[in-house]
Amino acid sequence: MTEVKPAELIVVCLMLLHGFVAALNCTSPSPESLFDAFEKGLFQKDLVRPVKKFSDPLNVTIGITVVGILGVNEKSQTLTTFLWQVLEWEIEGLSWDEKECGTKRVSVPREKLWIPDVRIAEFMDEDKSPKTPYVYLLNTGQVYDDKPVRVISSCRLGIYTFPFDIQNCTLTFGSYLHFGSDIRMIQGDTAAEILKESREVIETNGEWELIDIKIAPSTLTLAEASYSEIKYYIVLRRRAVLYVVNLLIPSCFLITVDLFSFLLPPHSVDRSSFKMTLILGYTVFLLIMNDLLPVTGETTPLINVFFSISLALMVASLLETVFITNIQFSSSQYSAVPHWLSILVLRYLAVVVCLPRKEKSNRITVSLEHPTTVTNLSSVTSIAGGQLHSISGPASPGDALSVKPAPQPHEPVVDELKKLSRNLTAIRLQVDKHFQGSKTSQEWYMIGIVIDRLLFGLYIIFILFSFITIICIWILSNSHAT
Repeated sequence: MTEVKPAELIVVCLMLLHGFVAALNCTSPSPESLFDAFEKGLFQKDLVRPVKKFSDPLNVTIGITVVGILGVNEKSQTLTTFLWQVLEWEIEGLSWDEKECGTKRVSVPREKLWIPDVRIAEFMDEDKSPKTPYVYLLNTGQVYDDKPVRVISSCRLGIYTFPFDIQNCTLTFGSYLHFGSDIRMIQGDTAAEILKESREVIETNGEWELIDIKIAPSTLTLAEASYSEIKYYIVLRRRAVLYVVNLLIPSCFLITVDLFSFLLPPHSVDRSSFKMTLILGYTVFLLIMNDLLPVTGETTPLINVFFSISLALMVASLLETVFITNIQFSSSQYSAVPHWLSILVLRYLAVVVCLPRKEKSNRITVSLEHPTTVTNLSSVTSIAGGQLHSISGPASPGDALSVKPAPQPHEPVVDELKKLSRNLTAIRLQVDKHFQGSKTSQEWYMIGIVIDRLLFGLYIIFILFSFITIICIWILSNSHAT
């Protein structure tokens, strides 16, 4: 073993008594003199944590300023920000006289000092910010480390209310290796001061707006070790005007046009072609604007549900138009309306859509009955004989004995009467069939009208509900900043 000299023991004891390093003495108030003192009493101890004893914690004060919000990636759930990170700590026992050394503070190379390993726990990528090779060292022993940091951090994004969403992302600052008993994180500026300074220096005016910053000290416990941390909550709000103008307003216009298409009479206008054109235009619109919609596998944005329901209503209105058009031209070939369908649609749904059933008319309908027998030919014969007798004039008394019975009518007359009876029977059957088909067609036609009115009402309810929901979410989003 090497022999320890008494002089070295004395120096070590003095360092333990007076601090990590002693007060520096400068031979002259010049940089060369001060840095010579640093070389002898400070730079050689860059491997040791600058405290009196190993059991003493080093207090590291941290402060940040949000300079820019570079982007939010919903698919990878990451937030990209640009920060100014400020770390302050004190080297125990280090000091020098300002007049003797000629300065109160001096910049020294970073690699010459012991630097705390403060990292952001949510880091997801390499820090590509410019490096700062120097730190400030004050005559009181305080170290001031200010550097820019480009942070790509993980953030649990909630996009259910897109584009009126508010994101709360966390940046956790703490030592990566040292326990809480070695390095203690101390909050610097207050949240209000950081927010005010960030709003003054922020340089990006893109999609996101910084509305609030919150700070909370915490302790991370893993197994038997605990780490001191400071959590910064960055609250962002998306600027929704771009999406309202490019997505919501055009979609509402197309839905409104489809709503008013119900006013077109289906029997005189080809309503189905008009609706097919709207569906095609709406599909092209969604394909063009697909890049503006967020993509994530965790939650489905409410605006995507709105677009899906809108497209579903357009398709349903097209199918309903095809059904009504088919009723207009082919209902006479349908079978009778099922009883349950007639009760459900014409009795209940008709009342819901304000189309009550019409009361039965008080008119008396006269129906043609089937003839049971042919007119008695004898009566016809007697009538014909009387008519012939009245035409021939009065007969003399002597002629009474000589009068012969009236001859029977000819056979063609009977055939004509039979044909007339059969024709009347056929006409009556056709009339009954016609009236029965008209009743069936009328019922199908009324069912089509009720369904058309029902879908029209659903369209109105959906538009009103969507409008109220969008307004409420927008108001809540704006009120969060106040």
